Amino acid sequence: MTATKTDVPVTAARGGPPKDTGPGDSARRERLSGLVQQHGALAVLVIVSLVASLGFDSFATGDNVGNMATSSAFLAIVALGMTFVIITGGIDLSVGSLFALGGVLAAWGSRHGTSVALLLPLVVCGGIGVVNGLLVARSRLAPFIVTLAAMLGARGLMLALTDEGAETYLIGKGSFLAELGQGTTLGVGNPVWITLALFAAGAVVLRRTRFGQHVYAVGGNEDAAALMGAPVARTKILVYTLSGLLAGLAGALNAAWLASGVTILGNGMELEAISAVVIGGTLLTGGLGFVSGSLVGVLLLKVIQNIINQIGSLDSSYQQVVSGAFLAVVVVAQTWLGRRRRLL
Repeated sequence: MTATKTDVPVTAARGGPPKDTGPGDSARRERLSGLVQQHGALAVLVIVSLVASLGFDSFATGDNVGNMATSSAFLAIVALGMTFVIITGGIDLSVGSLFALGGVLAAWGSRHGTSVALLLPLVVCGGIGVVNGLLVARSRLAPFIVTLAAMLGARGLMLALTDEGAETYLIGKGSFLAELGQGTTLGVGNPVWITLALFAAGAVVLRRTRFGQHVYAVGGNEDAAALMGAPVARTKILVYTLSGLLAGLAGALNAAWLASGVTILGNGMELEAISAVVIGGTLLTGGLGFVSGSLVGVLLLKVIQNIINQIGSLDSSYQQVVSGAFLAVVVVAQTWLGRRRRLL
């Protein structure tokens, strides 16, 4: 007597329905992981903003939203440059000092006209970015060490220009530079419009240009990118140059907003920018990142800071505690999602 064959799966024979473990199910789970990584921060931002709007009467007012948007603009510009750097697998610790230096140079240069006030911080801070990129790409030095040295050097140059911080350069009222930082268009501050334009351009460059493809390729696997013909060294130099330029521009706009080059600004901004970029979904290991996510990360940090200010009984140090907790949770989530996507 011959044994009969059955097509019933083992799981079904045991009473359980067969599970879909085919490529379609894996693709759906991979897409879900990608959506969580890309838009998770946006969902948190919406939820936190809704709760704050219900809990605080002054949170959703036009003045408060406008102030948050304008104060977020300067950090967002710095975070935009940091996004490109981190996607390549690097880091830039000099942006906080370049931000302060750019503000001082803009205020000092305003005595010689608006063109000098805008070009001087771009040239100097962009030049420091070029040096960072050359040392990282050509000399193959660690980005952490190179940009740490640049941070100290830029801060020292800023202090030398201001006599150890004793002298503060002012920007005259009514000048075009002051209007650029303090004026509004359609009821929205000019720095906000500039920031939105820069992020729109950054998204196009990162997603629609050959340079953007090279940025992702270098961060994903530098050796493989070189084998495919991608200009690895040139890409690294360009992203560090871009980071320096944007940090200098943010400092110049901030000085225009405050009508002075304040020397104490920029301390810890590099950590805020890194936090915003990572919270927005960009991997610290490189190869994956989103310009829009970095903007959402900045807004989330600013909303948290504003909520703490609204509470009143908490000081600003709690903002750093909450930001650190957010960052830790996001890094753990990114690691878990990355492992799941590799297994799918």
